[in-house]
Amino acid sequence: MTLTCRGLLFDLDGTLIDSLPAVDRAWTLWCERVGLVASEVVPHIHGRRSIDSVRRFAPHLDEEIENAAIRAMEAGDTEGVIALPGSLDFIASLPMGTWTVVTSGTSDVAQARLRHVGIAIPERAVYGEDVTEGKPHPMPFQFGADVLGIPAGECVAFEDTLAGVRSAKAAGCRVVGISLTPIEEADVTVANLASVRAEALGDEIRLTITPLPSE
Repeated sequence: MTLTCRGLLFDLDGTLIDSLPAVDRAWTLWCERVGLVASEVVPHIHGRRSIDSVRRFAPHLDEEIENAAIRAMEAGDTEGVIALPGSLDFIASLPMGTWTVVTSGTSDVAQARLRHVGIAIPERAVYGEDVTEGKPHPMPFQFGADVLGIPAGECVAFEDTLAGVRSAKAAGCRVVGISLTPIEEADVTVANLASVRAEALGDEIRLTITPLPSE
């Protein structure tokens, strides 16, 4: 399968990197501190802005104070954070200025993880604090396309969650899901970025994609 685009927009956690152990540790510690049951909270926070999760699960607490506490824990813990298969080579193959990161994570957390795994930090990216509406709202990916100066309809987004896929689709992007099982509503799903190859053709990029066997 091939897709042609001018810009590429990448979710971070679960798409370019695996940060699940660090995320779960931070949120479990936070739940213990504020008296919440981690098993009722942690499964529902992935792919969403931390402040939105604080509002959902602890509306009685000061959202700014609690969000700052979670940010500090996540930014300071990179143990076990790794690049997912294919991520480093795929990003390195892309022409400068054709890609950026669109993440629900905050800038301090995201940049710490990018540095840790050795992925270049884009000059401009979209972080959780840059938008007033998080995924699945289209705002994050609309902003990502604006950052590149490329219409969203000429961008391909890479996402590992349904909320992220819906955000990108609503913004007008085509979407490559990153998962071991097909992601509903994505145009195609691959196991990881080792299944995608990029070739620059003038001001366009042709993506050659090997979908999951079940697709």
